[in-house]
Amino acid sequence: MKERNILERFKRIWARTGTRMGFVTLLVVLFWLKTLLAYFVDFRLNLSDPFQFLIVLLNPIATTLLLFGLALFFKRARFFYPFLFLIDILNTLLLYINVIYFREFTDFMTVSTMLGYSKVDQGLSGSSLALTSPHDLLYWLDLVLVLALLATRRIYIDPRPLNKRVGFAVMSVAFLTFAVNLTLGEMDRPQLLTRTFDRTYVVKYLGLDAFTVYDGIKSQHTSELRSHAKKSELSGILKYVHKNYAAPDKQLYGVAKQKNVIVIHLESFQQFLINKKVNGQEVTPFLNKIYKSRSTYSFDNFFHEVGQGKTSDAETMLETGTYGLPQGSLFTQLGNDNTFQAAPAIFNQQGYSSAVFHGNVASFWNRSNTYKNLGYQNFFDASYYDTSGDKSLGYGLKDKLLFKDSVKYLQHLQQPFYVKYLTVTNHFPFTLDQEDSTFKTPDTGDKTVDNYFKTAHYLDQSVKEFYAYLNKSGLAKHSLIMIYGDHYGISNSSNKSLAKLLGVNPDDWNDYDNAQLQRVPMMFNMPGYTKGKIEHTYGGEIDVLPTLLHLMGISSKKYLQFGTDLLSRDHNPIVAFRNRDWETPDYTSVDGTIYSNQTQQEIHPTGKLKTKIEQIQQHVNQGLNYSDSLNQKNLLRFYHPRGFKAVDPQDYNYADGLSKAEKLEKKLGLKSTSLFSRNSDRSTEKLYVTDAPEANHKSTDSNRIKITNQDDTSGK
Repeated sequence: MKERNILERFKRIWARTGTRMGFVTLLVVLFWLKTLLAYFVDFRLNLSDPFQFLIVLLNPIATTLLLFGLALFFKRARFFYPFLFLIDILNTLLLYINVIYFREFTDFMTVSTMLGYSKVDQGLSGSSLALTSPHDLLYWLDLVLVLALLATRRIYIDPRPLNKRVGFAVMSVAFLTFAVNLTLGEMDRPQLLTRTFDRTYVVKYLGLDAFTVYDGIKSQHTSELRSHAKKSELSGILKYVHKNYAAPDKQLYGVAKQKNVIVIHLESFQQFLINKKVNGQEVTPFLNKIYKSRSTYSFDNFFHEVGQGKTSDAETMLETGTYGLPQGSLFTQLGNDNTFQAAPAIFNQQGYSSAVFHGNVASFWNRSNTYKNLGYQNFFDASYYDTSGDKSLGYGLKDKLLFKDSVKYLQHLQQPFYVKYLTVTNHFPFTLDQEDSTFKTPDTGDKTVDNYFKTAHYLDQSVKEFYAYLNKSGLAKHSLIMIYGDHYGISNSSNKSLAKLLGVNPDDWNDYDNAQLQRVPMMFNMPGYTKGKIEHTYGGEIDVLPTLLHLMGISSKKYLQFGTDLLSRDHNPIVAFRNRDWETPDYTSVDGTIYSNQTQQEIHPTGKLKTKIEQIQQHVNQGLNYSDSLNQKNLLRFYHPRGFKAVDPQDYNYADGLSKAEKLEKKLGLKSTSLFSRNSDRSTEKLYVTDAPEANHKSTDSNRIKITNQDDTSGK
């Protein structure tokens, strides 16, 4: 009896597919199901909680209902059914090509990629068949079955037109559903559409159709900016850059010529950690030693200048000498197609090899694409390391293991090399497995602040182990090691909890104090050099590239860079923040309020001082505006410095990096300059010593790495 009732109920429901509204509902449900198939089987959306799971279940509905519901406005059946099928086929095609693309590149197709602006054939076109899977049949099976059911009249064609009000009602439901979807997405991931640090986020929270539309709008905006851009727009930028150029110190120019360059990126590392003690313990004893060493030029008034792009903004400034964007990340918004004249390419053309070592996924911040346009020859991302079990945290491979496991790749690079290490362990929320540290944290009542010192100490010990290897292997004496903090770790909302540890009354803490905490470490360490010192010069991340190039004996004058050499007598000490605040040796500007650095109190400038303040603000605005124009309009495509060869991203492929390096060694034979070759073709891995307990742990099937915002401090 129950079976008969169920069968009768099914027949009644199925009969509704013979109506136009029922047929639309059937196709919406079928498309929703195969979208979920893609989400849970082919796309790696990394759902971390039930709330995200709920959002993923919801997000295909709004756009599918909106697109399929357009058919309801057709009165004639001969238009209604073909149009609906066409929309279903096109949407299925969009879904399926993204499935294939994701299997190859672990990323989603942008509109520019679909239109051919980017080169999709970097291995995809020749291997599409190999990228297919047996379950791919499910993406197309529903279309075949529904068509067969219509042909055999198991589903009747409904000739009756619907009132337009039904179509408008469906559209309204679709828009309302999308509004709810967007609200839920913003609740779980604030600034979802303004920061767009990873395309996976937009798909996870809003769906593939919404991502495609959003990306199309961004692409159109960028395209319009670029289509109207003219070479003549460079004239103002050239005048600004040349006017502010700072000639290098003749005594320091080329002091590190032809040395290796090793850049160590200290994640979320602020200046106050240097020489800081907690409970009688030095937080960063090894970095303190490097900071005070006579082999190091250190800066104690060096500021980060990042915006919403956080770490990627820091990389933008250090690699290109231009600022990050006013909204979002340059890497994610423009990294696919922009023209750059960046550090990796400059060093490559000086006979260097180049590489990045990073324990997170290659797609994060769109690095895998941007690095090719910057000119990086190698990118050893998470796929090159064992990141299983407790070897990683949510943001990537633990720092001690990153440095240790990178050696098998580093030793095969031809020297001199330009390499960058992106650390991740000292990252919000600053958690660490108990076995990794015995450091006794302070007790401020704010766990974020307390744990920050523990993870910073861990990072310090990681760098110490790496330095020990550099010394044992002989690389240290042939290298300049540049160490910097990328941005703040403790946000302004937690600074009052931090105040006590800095000897400041929390009740007296204000915006001026927040501004001063934006200092981060900057060190140029040259083992064996003896004339280094701690510089008190005011500067920021925009000033790093010209400083580094001059130390290496490479002129920066022909490049469009907005910073000035920190070691030059002509260095401009105005530090511009992305929100147009600024810092100078004498004054601080926060939201238009001016503070005296001497009294640390708000002032109200008049007369000549007011004019001076206005000139500083004009300089800051002009630099940021010119940088934005240069990047957003891609004006560097019109600028061709003498002797610089434009980067072709197709020259680079980050698969099989080790194999390629080893083949080059064999090809060069006795001319190979890699550490491995110079060590009589013997590995230097045994020289590396670490106390990381995970180094001895076996690989497991579990993995903590999530594709998540590496710089988000919201705790979501």
